Amino acid sequence: MIKYSFYAMYKRSLRKEVDCMVRGLFTAYTGMANEQKRLDIVANNLANSATIGYKEENVTNQSFDKVLTIKIKDESEAYNDRPIGNMSLGVKLGEVYTSYGQGSLRQNANTYSMALEGKGFFTVSVADKAGNLNTRYTRNGSFTMTKDGLIVDGDGNHLLGESGEIQIPSDAVEVVIDEGGAVYADGTYIDTLLITDFENYDFLTKSGDTMYQTVDGATEIEAEALVRQGFTEQSNVNVVSEMVEMITITRAYEANQKVLQSVDKTLDLAVNSVGKV
Repeated sequence: MIKYSFYAMYKRSLRKEVDCMVRGLFTAYTGMANEQKRLDIVANNLANSATIGYKEENVTNQSFDKVLTIKIKDESEAYNDRPIGNMSLGVKLGEVYTSYGQGSLRQNANTYSMALEGKGFFTVSVADKAGNLNTRYTRNGSFTMTKDGLIVDGDGNHLLGESGEIQIPSDAVEVVIDEGGAVYADGTYIDTLLITDFENYDFLTKSGDTMYQTVDGATEIEAEALVRQGFTEQSNVNVVSEMVEMITITRAYEANQKVLQSVDKTLDLAVNSVGKV
């Protein structure tokens, strides 16, 4: 009888240890998956560190919601289920968000290169595959003029003014865009750039690397940005900081990997020990 009781206690002890180790495997796995996603974001930031108008992305981490742990089918509790506390199940990704901080301005010789200094976005008209026009917003001010006098971005999307698409006379010699966005061709007023800003950037979603679109709830406000002709806004990614972050993520991933391997070896030992009893 004493031998049986000791055997039962030993089995319960091993079962508890195995349960803890299985949870340890899951916790280590969530850590590795989390670091992998963080690495993807950092890699994308580095890949776009030279992209005009690109805004870096970041991510927050949070623990899984704690669950109530229940003791079940335990002889010492007369086989009655009993809550014994809360248990965290590891880590999960929180919110992936965009940092809209100002990038540095770089001067060039292109008449239609423009940068925004302050909060706001250029407004462009984008055609989808079906030919439907949609409004998008961007900080990428690397524009050019077509032979028809339209101002377009690198993908051919039309820059919008307050009166619609901006069109410059094809024979214009001098085009001036002042800091308020007013466009003049040989001294004649053409239109004013449609600079748009929003009350809350949480209602913007990315559409490509440098374009944004609104979702329900977005509220437009008057933009305060100044237009700088002959400049472009560079990416706001800090390459040195991103490289340091990449090293930190790699070390965290390796730490979780070692935990996973250690728990796996211990679990293998525990299972084999139970089998021998």
